[in-house]
Amino acid sequence: MSDIPTVVAVNGSRRDGSYGRATLQYALDAAAEYGAEPDFIDLGDPALEVPLYHPDVDEADAGDVPDLLARMRRADGVLLCSPVYHGSYSSAFRSFHDWCSFDEYEDTVVGLFAVAGGGSYGGTLEHMRSTIRGVHGWVAPLQVGIRNARNRFEPWGDDRPAPGEVGADARYEFVDDALRERTMKLGRRIAHYAGHKDEFLDVPE
Repeated sequence: MSDIPTVVAVNGSRRDGSYGRATLQYALDAAAEYGAEPDFIDLGDPALEVPLYHPDVDEADAGDVPDLLARMRRADGVLLCSPVYHGSYSSAFRSFHDWCSFDEYEDTVVGLFAVAGGGSYGGTLEHMRSTIRGVHGWVAPLQVGIRNARNRFEPWGDDRPAPGEVGADARYEFVDDALRERTMKLGRRIAHYAGHKDEFLDVPE
């Protein structure tokens, strides 16, 4: 790991007006403020070619997947967000995660976010925790679930932050103060853990 840890955010929503994308932007901005090098993988980006995972297809023949996996492997910390679909995570998140393996997650600290249109997100976070631990990712105890997401964000008005400030690149203003601070706290924690992971991961056998 370099002296400056890299934190990559992965948005698991393909929705154009994704609240998860905005959530991750706040978290990633907070990680950058803390000193991390930020990177953002938006699975909803129409320019990206990320085919449905197929075990008989070599990743080298899977569009942008090789580049995305290389970015995951370079990361010291990862911020993952999925919308809540039927009490679990999205197909976009699942398919990309299936392209990943131990190489992308082992010895990597991970922060989890789930964004719900309704009132329940527990199952989504539980399923994300389980599948990330299955590839030896280190999931942070602090996680963020957002209920009734449409009530937590508003389109920016005249008070949009200046370029380079937290939230400036987000499509929406995060108007729920408590959830915004929790989101940013998780971003800062992942940046901190990523920068110090050798202290708790590099344990003598």
